[in-house]
Amino acid sequence: MTVEIVNPTTGRVDYRHELLDKAGIEQRLQAAAGAFPAWSATSLQERAAVLRAIGAQLRERKDDIQGAMTREMGKLKVEALAEVEKCAAACEYYADHAADYLKPQLIDTEAQRSYVRYEPIGCVFAVMPWNFPIWQVFRFLAPAFMAGNVALLKHASNVPQCADLINEVVRAGGLPDGVFDVLHIDNDQAADVLRDRRVKAVTLTGSERAGRSIAANAGDQLKKCVMELGGSDAFVVLDDADLDKAIDAAVKSRFDNSGQTCIAAKRFIVVEAVADAFTERFVAAAGERRYGDPADARTTLAPMARADLRDELHKQVQASVAKGARVLAGGEPVDGSHAGYPATVLDQVGPGMPAYDEELFGPVAAVIRVKDEAEALKVANDTRFGLGGSVWTTDAARGEAFAQQMECGAAFVNSIVKSDVRLPFGGSKESGFGRELAEHGIHEFMNIKTIYVA
Repeated sequence: MTVEIVNPTTGRVDYRHELLDKAGIEQRLQAAAGAFPAWSATSLQERAAVLRAIGAQLRERKDDIQGAMTREMGKLKVEALAEVEKCAAACEYYADHAADYLKPQLIDTEAQRSYVRYEPIGCVFAVMPWNFPIWQVFRFLAPAFMAGNVALLKHASNVPQCADLINEVVRAGGLPDGVFDVLHIDNDQAADVLRDRRVKAVTLTGSERAGRSIAANAGDQLKKCVMELGGSDAFVVLDDADLDKAIDAAVKSRFDNSGQTCIAAKRFIVVEAVADAFTERFVAAAGERRYGDPADARTTLAPMARADLRDELHKQVQASVAKGARVLAGGEPVDGSHAGYPATVLDQVGPGMPAYDEELFGPVAAVIRVKDEAEALKVANDTRFGLGGSVWTTDAARGEAFAQQMECGAAFVNSIVKSDVRLPFGGSKESGFGRELAEHGIHEFMNIKTIYVA
């Protein structure tokens, strides 16, 4: 089957590629199974040396990787280059810290010796999204490689060249054959791969729909899975917030990557005492985002990744307006563009509107006005999602107390939510389960074995 890749900026087909057939999938599964014993037996020092070399290769190939991201999913050049650097730094971080994360943990019991030992499990199947086509992969790959696991990647169908470049980079870094490979396959083929006995676990970053399907498949096979799904993060502005800092952060969190970020601020919950001032300044700052060619350094708002995603977002905006939301900025597709949508601000958003109840995966901000801090917390938690959230206040203790009550996997005080290799990352409620990054992420796909010597 031939897949056509449409450039989101031009609307033209830039690239075509073929899906793997059954024989191609089998060859890669067999290679992964064959490579695991030798790779898992290598020392941590050897794995670390390879990971550092991969980080160096990422930096060496940064322009090629940036070009692929910009062509395939429309990422701004500056954002793409920053993403590559973040991946290289993650490789170096795990090369430096994995030995501490994986050392046996001694536990005092009545035994002569008892401890916890961490062992790799084998082949992990990674199903990854297009919005951060390099970082989403490496935040799994770096700890997986250091753990001694092997991996197969099914990337999003619209970023095949990004996937192939990842394959080239890890091989150039000295990763042995079979330890990693790319599967250009469709969803039905992916389900078959997950059912294969040689695959021991699966990690997914994607939609709720994909998460339900893959988690059900993994559960049926009794295989470990980590699910990082959608989010509708609250950005809570209390009455004592520093509005200069809050506005700058709000614009960055909502409109970077054209708003196509699972942990972007999406629901701006503002206490009434500062709601008018915040909203007025937020609208003005959003209006400074300049739509255009993502390869142009002057562009500050990229196109969305696909035209159908832009159209779905616009339907959510229209449905919210029909139920009482007010458009203060943007609100209509960019004229003459293939997948452009402007920085958009909706005010007077409330329950029953898509902008309140659903994830807006694009450059649309929903302003929700509340009377006080208590109502702000109630609204922040009034969602089926639980990925991240932030609160803005000049009283750090007040903010920390608020953050502790937010129902999400990561709560930030006076800072936008971000994934940091030093901290565990993941969600609660319908935003998924399991953790990536830090010590917690490397342990997710390991056998945590108890050793007891009487």
